[in-house]
Amino acid sequence: MKKLGIVGGLGPMATVIFMKRIIDMTEASCDQEHIDMIVEHYPSIPDRTAYILDNKKENPLPRIREACRSLESAGAEIIAIPCVTAHYFHDSLTAAVNIPVMDGAALSAEYLSREKIGRVGIMATDGTVKSGIFSSAFEKSGAEIIYPDEALQKYVMDLIYEDVKRGKPVEKEKFEAVSKELFSKGADVILLGCTELSVIAQEWLPAGRFLDVLDVLSMESVRYCGRLKAEHNILLRGDTL
Repeated sequence: MKKLGIVGGLGPMATVIFMKRIIDMTEASCDQEHIDMIVEHYPSIPDRTAYILDNKKENPLPRIREACRSLESAGAEIIAIPCVTAHYFHDSLTAAVNIPVMDGAALSAEYLSREKIGRVGIMATDGTVKSGIFSSAFEKSGAEIIYPDEALQKYVMDLIYEDVKRGKPVEKEKFEAVSKELFSKGADVILLGCTELSVIAQEWLPAGRFLDVLDVLSMESVRYCGRLKAEHNILLRGDTL
């Protein structure tokens, strides 16, 4: 078994859910058969979206890079970052350490390609959308990606920053409005491309088929470091409309 390093706190609750999913997905009959996890939990790292939208804001890369190096020094053999927007810095982080740093966007695109999904709706932060993280990842697979219009993209940001990050009840009607629009535009699956949306998805999802990036990262973490329960090879949730 290999040791998993986690750059956590981006945000805090998503990190906790990520660790729980890893535990749930691991085939283990006792404590000793679970995966060793080393966690650097830094909610104080500057906001990733704020920097991507305005490079005059404080750059989070030095702090994330420092966390990755610390994980490597502590014995981690692969790194996961349960924050999709932070994958904007993936190339720089990979260059900073001598162990793999998982790419959640690329892994999600590969998973949906294996499932023969041709049109993917994306719910993600403005930073992720602007950076083209998913555009680049899905271009290789040939899948079409669909984003919400401007007004509904604001709903996505409200769900992430005004609801989950503030610990407030989720405005389900906003989530439903975004998902309804993406499915009406032809999406076969909606990708939850922000780990704060994973906080919502653990309790509730509207009608339709969804893939959670956090599930993909969890599955690949277990595959690399331990033993995956067979039922977790299938990650798509919900039914076709």
